Amino acid sequence: MTHADALRLEKLDTFLVALPPRRVHRWVGLDSAIGAGYVVTRALLDDGSIGWGEAQPIKTWGGDDAARYGETPRATVVVIRDHLVPALKGVDVRQFEAVHAAMNRALRGYPYAKASVEVALIDAVARSIGVPVYQLLGGRFRDRVALAHSIGLMEIDDAVAESVKVIDEGITTLKIKIGVDIERDVAIVRAVRRAIGDAPRIRVDANQGYRSWRDAVHAVRRMTEYDISYVEQPVDGIAAMAEVSARCDVPVMADESAWTERDVTAIAAAKAAQYLSVYYTKPGGLWKAKRLLTVAGAHGMQCDINGSAEMGIGNAANLHLAAAAPEITLAGTIPVTSTAEIERTKVAGRKYLDDIIRTPFAFEQGCLLVPEGPGLGIEVDEEKLRRYAVDA
Repeated sequence: MTHADALRLEKLDTFLVALPPRRVHRWVGLDSAIGAGYVVTRALLDDGSIGWGEAQPIKTWGGDDAARYGETPRATVVVIRDHLVPALKGVDVRQFEAVHAAMNRALRGYPYAKASVEVALIDAVARSIGVPVYQLLGGRFRDRVALAHSIGLMEIDDAVAESVKVIDEGITTLKIKIGVDIERDVAIVRAVRRAIGDAPRIRVDANQGYRSWRDAVHAVRRMTEYDISYVEQPVDGIAAMAEVSARCDVPVMADESAWTERDVTAIAAAKAAQYLSVYYTKPGGLWKAKRLLTVAGAHGMQCDINGSAEMGIGNAANLHLAAAAPEITLAGTIPVTSTAEIERTKVAGRKYLDDIIRTPFAFEQGCLLVPEGPGLGIEVDEEKLRRYAVDA
C-alpha cells in the first residue's frame, strides 16, 4: 500500500447534546440525569466521507475500587480536541489498531472519549466503501437484538405499572435495578413478578450497591423465590463477586468489573461471573469491544449488549456490535429509539421523547432490527443537533 492509498482524518467536530427524557432513570451511584450532556462527534475524512460517533460520559461511572474514573461531557470534549485529534494526524484511519495505538500513546484511559472518536471514524470508513459497520467487525451474525427493559430505581407501584405496560408492548425480559435496601429490593421483585406472571424473564442489577457479599447473597437467595434469571454486578470487586457466585444458584453478570480483555481473563480465573455486560464505550470503541467479546467467548461466557441510555448514534453502534458478535446471547438493555415524529414504543425501552437521528430503528416482537445502510445506517438530523445542543 502506498502513502497515497491512505485515508486520513481531515476534521473532527464535537457537540454537546441534551435530549428530553421520557422519565427520570436512576441506578445506584448515578447522580446526573441521563441524556443531559452527551458528546456527539462528526468526522470528515480526506475523501469527503463523514461519520458520526457518540459517548455518554458520566462523572460517577467507573470500575471496581475506583480503578477507572468518571468522565464529564465537557472534559471529554477537551480530551478529544486537545489530545486525540492531534494524535491521529497522519494516521490511516482504516487501520483500526493503529488508530487505537495512536490515541493510547497520546493519553491514558478516557475510554468514552476514545469510543466517540473511533465510532465516527469507523462509520466514515464504512460509508467510504459502501458497507455497514458490522462488515468491518467480522460480518453480520444476526439481524435483530432482543431487548430487556430497565426498571430504574422508583416506587414499587410505579415499577409494577411500567412493567405491565412494556410486557404488553412486546418486551420479554425486565431488568430491575436493586442494591438500595434488601427488603425494598425483594419487595419490588416480588411485586413485579406477581403483576407480570410467570412467562417474562426478570434479571436484577445492583450496580455494586450491596455493602458486602454476604448482603448480596442474602438478597439474591430471597429473590430466587420469584424466578430471577441472574444478578448483575451485586458488589464491588472481583473477589467479592466470586463469593456471591460461589454461593448463589443463579448466574452472576459482571458489568462495572469488565472493561478490558484482561478484566475478562481475571473474572474467569476467579470464577466471579458467568455472564458479561458489554458495550462499545467501556473498552474504548467498537474494535476493542469486539476483541473483548472474543476473549469472553473463549472462556464460555455469555454476554448481553448494554449501555448508558444511548441516543440514536450510540444505539446504532451497539446494534452493529451485537450484530457481529455471536457471544451476545442475552437480551440487552439498550434503548428503543423514537423521535417526536416516529414513535416506535410508548414506554418499552424508551428513554427520550426525541432524538437526533431521522429514522429510528425498527422494533419487532421485543427486538430491535439492525440497520442495513452504509456505515451505521443512520442519518443525523442536523437541525435537531442544533436544537438540542448545550453549551460546551
